[in-house]
Amino acid sequence: MRVLITGITGFAGSHLADYLLAEHPGVRVFGLVRWRSRMDNIAQIRDKIELHEADLKDIISLKKALAEIKPDRIFHLAAQSFVPASWKLPVETFAINALGQINLFEAVLSLKLDPRIQIAGSSEEYGHVNPDEVPMKETNPLRPLSPYAVSKVAQDLLAYQYFMSYGIKTVRTRGFNHTGPRRGDVFVTSNFAKQIAEIEKGKKKPVIHVGNLEAKRDFTDVRDMVRAYWLAADKGEAGEVYNIGSGKTMAMKDMLDILLSLSKAKVKVQVDPARLRPSDVPILYSDCRKFVSLTKWKPRIPLEKTFKDLLDYWRERV
Repeated sequence: MRVLITGITGFAGSHLADYLLAEHPGVRVFGLVRWRSRMDNIAQIRDKIELHEADLKDIISLKKALAEIKPDRIFHLAAQSFVPASWKLPVETFAINALGQINLFEAVLSLKLDPRIQIAGSSEEYGHVNPDEVPMKETNPLRPLSPYAVSKVAQDLLAYQYFMSYGIKTVRTRGFNHTGPRRGDVFVTSNFAKQIAEIEKGKKKPVIHVGNLEAKRDFTDVRDMVRAYWLAADKGEAGEVYNIGSGKTMAMKDMLDILLSLSKAKVKVQVDPARLRPSDVPILYSDCRKFVSLTKWKPRIPLEKTFKDLLDYWRERV
């Protein structure tokens, strides 16, 4: 089987490549890269995967890459995925996420390929959720609260539309928050861990800068999440959408407390107004029964181990 991962050099993409190489030895793993892509996350597997240069915003490059790869499955993980950046770069966010996905679909159509395509959506699509709408089902209204979230809704609905219109075998996943080693330091739990590691080494004053600690999120280890992506592409029904998450929720303050419990550093916690969003989603809490019923998937890695591995990752790098 020939599997293509867009965003293979990123956080989830690199972990998915690790998973496929370890658990599915019959799979050939291909990835799309740009000339400026950082290779840190795939350095350990660089000789086991095949990379092709292409850009989602350039359909000519996509066609060339797909014509050479001829994938049986595509995991579409490439995206501008940092919510705060989407307010500053709304057009770029849409260009990469929504228009880039259109280019991917059009390239598949023009080459007459027939892969199953997993579309990595986001729980941010749900946005404003009323108290009687949690935990959140796939049937919940979508009320996105950021340009990023709107772009993911566009990806979600485009995947449905291209399935209905052209028969492209898309399986949509709405992944709730996930973290672990290699998470970019702009993302909340990774940022906390990096700050703690810097304080431990005396590279930073003993002050943790934070945003909204009251927001509640549903976190899963990225290594469990990519296993779910594989199951979604393997067993999911084309045209359908599936929530993926832990089915539990925790306030940001509690996550910070877990990370701090893993360190001997004594710190002060200080709210940084620059880290507060123009509009924030108060709670993301998944109802994943549809996906679990289909695949029997469940998270295997406790959140405490996830945070320890994340903190150790930054201890090695700061």
